[in-house]
Amino acid sequence: MQQLEHDIKALIISSLALEDIAPDDIPSDEPLFVKGLGLDSIDALELGLALQKRYGVTLSAESDEVRAHFASVRALAEFVTAQGKA
Repeated sequence: MQQLEHDIKALIISSLALEDIAPDDIPSDEPLFVKGLGLDSIDALELGLALQKRYGVTLSAESDEVRAHFASVRALAEFVTAQGKA
């Protein structure tokens, strides 16, 4: 799981062009939105597309669970693992 979390952190950095941040700078269980990294809804869309492309996961914008999946890097890693894509 740690390797997947590191890979997701690297994906966040590359897909959102966060040049001044390294994967180790992103805590796995801190929020990605508002607090923590401070991502916004546009970032969520870009990150969702990157996750779909990289891991083949299925995300539905209408799903109430999507917000929970995007809560932290750890939540994203658990989501990817649960979909059998890791």
